[in-house]
Amino acid sequence: MKIVVNTRVFRKGQMDGIGWFAYNTLLHIVRQNPQIQFHFLFDSGIHNEFVFADNIIPHNLFPPAKHAVLNVMWFEWSVRRLLKKIDPDLFYSPDGILCLGWHGKQYGVVHDINFHHIPEDLKWTNRNYYNYFFPKYIERAARLGTVSEYSKKDIVTTYKTNPDKIDVVYNGINSFYEPVDEAVKKSVREKYTGGSEYFLFVGTLHPRKNIIRLMQAFELFKNNTGSPMKLLLVGREMFKTDEMHACKTNMQHGQDVIFTGRLPAEELKNVFGAAFCLSFVPYFEGFGIPLIEAMQCDVPVITSNVTSMPEVAGDAALLVDPYNVTDIAHAMETMVRDATVRQALIQKGRVRKGAFSWERTANLLWASINQVL
Repeated sequence: MKIVVNTRVFRKGQMDGIGWFAYNTLLHIVRQNPQIQFHFLFDSGIHNEFVFADNIIPHNLFPPAKHAVLNVMWFEWSVRRLLKKIDPDLFYSPDGILCLGWHGKQYGVVHDINFHHIPEDLKWTNRNYYNYFFPKYIERAARLGTVSEYSKKDIVTTYKTNPDKIDVVYNGINSFYEPVDEAVKKSVREKYTGGSEYFLFVGTLHPRKNIIRLMQAFELFKNNTGSPMKLLLVGREMFKTDEMHACKTNMQHGQDVIFTGRLPAEELKNVFGAAFCLSFVPYFEGFGIPLIEAMQCDVPVITSNVTSMPEVAGDAALLVDPYNVTDIAHAMETMVRDATVRQALIQKGRVRKGAFSWERTANLLWASINQVL
């Protein structure tokens, strides 16, 4: 049996949520099925760390799929040619993008459809690409996976998809996240915040992540409490980030907001572990991996009461209206002033994180894929 996999989401030193989903699930699936030949398709060079089993055959295809037009060229020209040559039993795409020019069996994971609901938060080319092609990918797929019941319902409602065609496989937690000791906390705080404790945001700095309202809430929190707390914003800059920097410049307490950029995994795990609280309040998420990463580090969570986030957080977070700056600020105040609430959330997080693991995700995904095979 041969399975071709879109692994262009494997980026050495630059993995995002979908990349980690693909890597951790494939690590398990490929090693558990040595009798199957897996063809991994890259677009920016092959790194040995991503060829982690003898039954993987890597291919680097031109062109690097860096934007919408190149995506179409990569999938509909290079990938299509290779699929016709290999003639696999399945083409699997963990980012949901399929090859419309090849008529064999295809399986995609659609993590969310934020582009349908908030297209204005994407560049013009990307919003048109996603909204034109994803309905076609969803229709073409023999079967689909997604990462929350919310996303499944959203796909079914938006595209009139048969719910029996979609399986929920959730996400897992990278094993390198863990609580850190006081010495590490002290070292991290000295490096990033001058020794102060901090609220933490982790994710791409993208409009739907609601960074500006988070900053405005932090400003209100500072005015209400006089706390020395800082706000650490970790992630690579994406779209409309000039507005975020302008917001910081105009804040009374802008000096207490720190943009770190993207951090390597080894550094990020310590920054997570040293945080006072995760403040993650997007207005749209298909899952929200930072929520369970924080729980893995014994860090309490503030998150949004919309889309998938209540489903993922369960009772282990303070839920807020992401459109209400006062609500977010009040949750920050509660975290600082009420140690009992904070400790209870940490304890609940220790329980809640047990519902998520990459092994469980991989097993659910493979069971779903096998319904196609």
